[in-house]
Amino acid sequence: MSLYITYLEEIETRKDQGLSPKPIDDAALTEEIIAQIKETENKHRAQSLNFLIYNTLPGTTSAAGAKARFLKEIVLGETVVEEISVDYAFELLSHMKGGPSIDVLLDVALSEKAELATKAADVLKTQVFLYEADTDRIEAAYKAGNAIAKSLLESYAAGEFFTTLPDIDEEIEVVTYIAAEGDISTDLLSPGNQAHSRSDRELHGKCFISETAQEEIQALKLQHPGKRVMLIAEKGTMGVGSSRMSGVNNVALWTGKQASPYVPFVNFAPIVAGTNGISPIFLTTVGVTGGIGVDLKNWVKKVDADGKAILNNDGNPILEQKYSVETGTVLKINTKDKKLYSAEGGEELVDMSSSFTPQKMEFMKAGGSYAIVFGKKLQTLACETLGVELKSVFAPSKEISHEGQGMTAVEKIFNANARGNTPGKVLHAGSDVRVAVNIVGSQDTTGLMTMQELEAMAATVVSPTVDGAYQSGCHTASVWDLKAQANTPRLMKFMNDFGLVTGRDPKGEYHAMTDVIHKVLNDITVSDWDVTIGGDSHTRMSKGVAFGADSGTVALALATGEASMPVPESVKVTFTGQMADHMDFRDVVHATQAQMLAQHGDNVFQGRVIEVHIGTLLADQAFTFTDWTAEMKAKASVCISNDETLIGSLELAKSRIQIMMDKGMEHDNGMLASLIAKADARIAEIKSGAKPALTPDANAKYSAEVVVDLDQINEPMIADPDVNNVDVSKRYTHDTIRPISFYKAEKKVDLGFVGSCMVHKGDIKIVAQMLRNLEESQGSVEFNAPLVVTAPTYNIIDELKAEGDWEVLQKYSGFEFDDNAPKTTARTEYENILYLERPGCNLCMGNQEKAAKGDTVLATSTRLFQGRVVADSATKKGESLLGSTPVVVLSAILGRTPTIEEYKTAVKGIDLTKFAPPKQTPLGARSVHF
Repeated sequence: MSLYITYLEEIETRKDQGLSPKPIDDAALTEEIIAQIKETENKHRAQSLNFLIYNTLPGTTSAAGAKARFLKEIVLGETVVEEISVDYAFELLSHMKGGPSIDVLLDVALSEKAELATKAADVLKTQVFLYEADTDRIEAAYKAGNAIAKSLLESYAAGEFFTTLPDIDEEIEVVTYIAAEGDISTDLLSPGNQAHSRSDRELHGKCFISETAQEEIQALKLQHPGKRVMLIAEKGTMGVGSSRMSGVNNVALWTGKQASPYVPFVNFAPIVAGTNGISPIFLTTVGVTGGIGVDLKNWVKKVDADGKAILNNDGNPILEQKYSVETGTVLKINTKDKKLYSAEGGEELVDMSSSFTPQKMEFMKAGGSYAIVFGKKLQTLACETLGVELKSVFAPSKEISHEGQGMTAVEKIFNANARGNTPGKVLHAGSDVRVAVNIVGSQDTTGLMTMQELEAMAATVVSPTVDGAYQSGCHTASVWDLKAQANTPRLMKFMNDFGLVTGRDPKGEYHAMTDVIHKVLNDITVSDWDVTIGGDSHTRMSKGVAFGADSGTVALALATGEASMPVPESVKVTFTGQMADHMDFRDVVHATQAQMLAQHGDNVFQGRVIEVHIGTLLADQAFTFTDWTAEMKAKASVCISNDETLIGSLELAKSRIQIMMDKGMEHDNGMLASLIAKADARIAEIKSGAKPALTPDANAKYSAEVVVDLDQINEPMIADPDVNNVDVSKRYTHDTIRPISFYKAEKKVDLGFVGSCMVHKGDIKIVAQMLRNLEESQGSVEFNAPLVVTAPTYNIIDELKAEGDWEVLQKYSGFEFDDNAPKTTARTEYENILYLERPGCNLCMGNQEKAAKGDTVLATSTRLFQGRVVADSATKKGESLLGSTPVVVLSAILGRTPTIEEYKTAVKGIDLTKFAPPKQTPLGARSVHF
């Protein structure tokens, strides 16, 4: 049976789902389609033409290669297709965004066919996705005296690919749609449990918010032709939790504009808004698509005569409405004045200067940030080749420098890694920077989208300036279902071919590693001066500075070795006092959030870098803090480490990288070996005193400072979603931190989960030791609720086996993962036993395993969003409470939250993760189980 007939059968299946034909990315199918077009009497010819023109993916997909070669035949007159003229063939090539289309255009432009060469050059002058191989051809032709090559370079040097684009509309009319009240997680826009469909944009679009919301948005568009729908988080922040490119794609699909008539379901320019603005990493993703993010500030704190906030009975500020954005409200955005106005345009509602910086307006004009990044490189290269002065057509990067002011840690990292800035000029917070990226991570539920982005920008190999790049398999590790079997091997092969170390070997020669991506990235980050970009909000390493990013920004970092962003402001976090013996470091993390809110009223972490002075903890344990900063709504975090501690962390990283190599994971490009060499060089610098561990300057300036008093932490803390709070905007945030005494040992727990990126080896040892203690004191251990335990990495399991802890866990487990026979279906029911699950994200991701609807889950993970770990039942709201490992284990055994006395008894003698401020006990206070 031909591929085409199979494709038609798939189309019929998709029709039953209300879907259009799936966009074509396969060359073999495209070749069949082309053959049918050439056969003038073929019964499928008309349909094949339609598929080729309107349903073939661009860039470097194999389908794009076949399409480009066919269009070249038409351009050269080798093939005549009545419906595709030479000019139309050039137009189609102009929408194919690099790769094989650029090859074809250069072939024609540099040929001796003068008229065609001119037409090809005219198209090339509009293109920006050119790589070294392309520009090398142009440079060689220019040096050989080719006039077309010279005209191309002159056009690029003048930036005509940008200057000839139409300016953005001065006035944009919008009609509002309130997606929800309170913080809107990206899970609402693109649910984690639908991660498998993200690369199929039309299919994934069906999971956007709800069918009702989709119908309401469509109705608004019909009622308000010519107006753009603005999606709103009322009384909250839009896009918390992750960058989620698929979330922005879904918003664009339902409310944005089509990017090209020849590329289906790729939309751009969404408009999103929130009372408290847009989450920083989500806002970056909005910029990738040339969209607009609006900080509405439509609800403000009610104040008394002294200007102090008036609080309600719960101690929360009372909000009053400044202006209404009720669904269906028509408003006007003026991009020149940079303001939001009422429908009549008379009343100014809010200043939008932050939405329309020169750089963001360039993204909007170009249809996204990629075109600007590549355009800048192309203009610079053309000027260098021609030997002319660069007169940038882009807005100058904002360079903010305060004489006499020192630098925060993140300012130092950015200055050290900046590209294209004024030489010798110190850049402080707020400066726009092109920054070199050292480490890049791609995870599996966004990886297929990163593949698409790399193909769309015509990239074929990882940038040589990237030190380390890793593709994980952790987000789909728990269930090896048909979706994972179809997607994961394809993803791993693409990324391995591209130059990344991959968790799964495309050749099947090494054991599949499903290790949590953040743990791997934390190990391969081998300098405190590194910049890391990763496709997940929890890309927050405890060495250097790391930023969670959308799949597109990850692709850009892989392809170019760079990222562009403003230098972030910082909040300094220090510690005083002493941890009580019965406390775990996770409680310090929760207490930091609670004490920050108590000290400042508002969340001063939001959108900023948390510079945490936590120098006595090795990278594994410190990661518990940096990981949580995503839930603090921080942009990133930087750990300030002691020299000796940093050396220990780097030695640990070296040993784990070596294990990866021993298991056969080294890439042909020698990436892992080069990371070990880089770690050795950094250790030598520290030991010699040539370059000690990164520290901020004493006269650095911070947005705020938080001092955490360890003496105040006397009982375990729980982050509670507060699902029944009368104020909807207070539900499902990470700001409600409660001591366990609040629950009076009456809170029923239906399931416990120890796992995700928030735990390290010591946490799994705690589980084993608690079982030993209970066995010794009670003779046996009975679980009154299921306990799911997921070690973050295989290395940890190997170490636990060697140290005798794994056999204790095995003794009490009713289920242990088997890589030789992985689960092919997700668990739907749990018994009151211990489950030893495969390394990976498991319940935290919510895309495969899930708790029963309406359950109360107590977990060590990071996510308490609605519908993530658990969903609501018809009679009860599901809730995911977050706490330390000992609290979770004890609660599963009891089937409820413990009393403080029960907790102290259970952890007596157990080596919990300890921490002491550096000035008190530099290294002796750290836990021994690392």
